[in-house]
Amino acid sequence: MVEPTPRRDSTDRNVEDNLEEKLVEILQPEVEAAATTPRADEPGQPPRSSDKDFFHALGGWGALLDIGLPWIAFLVVYAATGHKLQLSLIIAIGCAAAIALVRLVRRQPLRNVFGGFVGVLISAWVANRTGNAKDFYVPGLLTNLGYGALYLVTVLIRWPLFGVLYGVITQTGTAWRKDPAMLKGFSRATMVFVGLFAVRLIVQVPLYFTGSLNALGIAKIGLGLPFYALSLWLAYAVLRGSLPPAKWDEVRDHVTHLLRGKK
Repeated sequence: MVEPTPRRDSTDRNVEDNLEEKLVEILQPEVEAAATTPRADEPGQPPRSSDKDFFHALGGWGALLDIGLPWIAFLVVYAATGHKLQLSLIIAIGCAAAIALVRLVRRQPLRNVFGGFVGVLISAWVANRTGNAKDFYVPGLLTNLGYGALYLVTVLIRWPLFGVLYGVITQTGTAWRKDPAMLKGFSRATMVFVGLFAVRLIVQVPLYFTGSLNALGIAKIGLGLPFYALSLWLAYAVLRGSLPPAKWDEVRDHVTHLLRGKK
């Protein structure tokens, strides 16, 4: 006759359960680390990019300096020389040309230099024609108005400009519009820059009409490089927060590699 297997008492079961819980607790960090460790790049595929790579592909801090330094040079020289308009314009244009030369020698992209250089030339021409230093800022005000209206319209018709640009540079067309998260993310990021242009106009237009040139120059600088950098970071944070992690990695990799000239 087979004897029945003796039943374990509750104490034995509790000890075993506690040991299992301890084992899970010990191994949990290793499991999580393995799950979050990025996979090695597959042969023939471009390496995975990082958020830092994404920022550098956009031009980094150098892009902001390319656009803003000529304007800062104008304001500083104008104030230091007792409001000598022509000399200030010459220095501003010379500063823009020097930046372009440095980028050429270093074989760095000129897209931001070109935009800043053209802006300075137009502003210098307007100010020289009118003979009024405050008119140096008119093209910038009109540009902010035009860009702000354009960005806002693209969001209202559900074709946010950032999404359109993404479809063009990644050669994916309008596929992003079929993804609700991407449509929402690009709309929010575009609205950040609508706010950028609106704040610039709200602050600078009253200063222009009251002839407060010094205050206008300070506002131009404060709402230029620093505010643009803040807006760029905010747009990036909004877009990243609006997309699932996997989708954000895809967007970031696409933009980073294409801006670097890689397929």
